[in-house]
Amino acid sequence: MNYMPGTASLIEDIDKKHLVLLRDGRTLIGFLRSIDQFANLVLHQTVERIHVGKKYGDIPRGIFIVRGENVVLLGEIDLEKECDTVLKQVSIEEILEEQRAQQQTKLEAERAKLQALKERGLSIPRADALDEY
Repeated sequence: MNYMPGTASLIEDIDKKHLVLLRDGRTLIGFLRSIDQFANLVLHQTVERIHVGKKYGDIPRGIFIVRGENVVLLGEIDLEKECDTVLKQVSIEEILEEQRAQQQTKLEAERAKLQALKERGLSIPRADALDEY
């Protein structure tokens, strides 16, 4: 089997616990079970970890297949240091509510910024309109 450069070294990481940061900002933690020449990953006993401030929550996801193009960062978790954290684990419901509140605050701040720019005669094109150039 031909592996792309870099993935051959990941073969020794099979069955170890890893953290995967995805392009969309999500964080996955699970055991690496498989990888191919395109850096597609199969994770087992996967949880999606959501961080808000000093709190975090884990949402069980089970077996998770990740396309290689969506991986921003992949790192092995040191099981001995995994518990050494200043973060507080909270329930799924609590972290999802905290995340929703954080997103709402960011949205309101963005709206206020756009309004202030508009009042000064400036405008920023919407992100989806940038594709037209």
